[in-house]
Amino acid sequence: MQALRVEKLADDLSGVTLADIPEPERRPGEVLVRVRAASLNFPDLLMTQGKYQFKPDAPFTSGMELAGEVMEADADSRFKPGDRVIGGNKTGAFAEFAVIPERGLHPLPAGIGFADGASMGAAYSTAYTGLVELCGLKPGQWVLVTGASGGVGLAAVDLAQALGAKVIAATGVEAKRARIAARYAPEAVILSEGRFREQVNEITAGHLCDVVFDPVGGDVFDESTRCVTFGGKLVVVGFTSGRIAKIATNIPLIKGFSIIGLRAGEYARRFPERGAAISAAIAELASQGRINPAIDRKLPLSRWRDGFEAMAGRELIGKVVFEPGA
Repeated sequence: MQALRVEKLADDLSGVTLADIPEPERRPGEVLVRVRAASLNFPDLLMTQGKYQFKPDAPFTSGMELAGEVMEADADSRFKPGDRVIGGNKTGAFAEFAVIPERGLHPLPAGIGFADGASMGAAYSTAYTGLVELCGLKPGQWVLVTGASGGVGLAAVDLAQALGAKVIAATGVEAKRARIAARYAPEAVILSEGRFREQVNEITAGHLCDVVFDPVGGDVFDESTRCVTFGGKLVVVGFTSGRIAKIATNIPLIKGFSIIGLRAGEYARRFPERGAAISAAIAELASQGRINPAIDRKLPLSRWRDGFEAMAGRELIGKVVFEPGA
């Protein structure tokens, strides 16, 4: 089968290649899946460089998230051959076949295609865990989402709106503002440059934001601390800017807000019953048509480099979906 292999770690993708390798062998407790779609996530890019917190030894097959059809499973598995599933693991999705622990798979929501299903899991579970589980988001609250053109940021915009919040989407690229507005029509789309707190203050009529969802870090995090209302919450999702921000503790003390770290995968592993509930809630919202993943482009696996380079160059609005065998 064809698989995208990371043969060595390098900053320029020189260690990544599309290779023919044997199909993976399924062990008890695992499910063999024919991959129909697999979405690219920022950690996939970081893992090719050895810069993600999870550092698999090379060589490994890249890809965290997929959708496809069950080929083989244990006799007592909740899945059977032919079932349409979504889910994934830390690696292995960018291939024609993948072996996934059964606990890492869920039924594809009714009425959802493979590409949308592959784009939904990691991004929407991160958004749901942050906004609902950790922040208790309520209808009518103001939410600021930075990095709102990326997969996780767009999922947070989409989900917050579906739950009745008022959303300010922030992006660092002027050319993306109109496309974000056209896709999800939040209350406002602003540039996350300089002192954007004044814009947030004006948009919210002086209230500022009950929740700030920040996958960017760096200077954007620094300014985001000025955008949280008293008693609000600032969720640290990641550091796509490349700089891990620091904060003087007098700022949250004086403003009375909380800073919450978010690792959705770890949350689900530590609290599996909550992880299952999150997946069920997302599936229900998707089946009802209340959330709609944004896909920037679909590519055959042979064009993997185009997808990775578009992500590295911050060209995307939404997810890259690879379609093995296309």
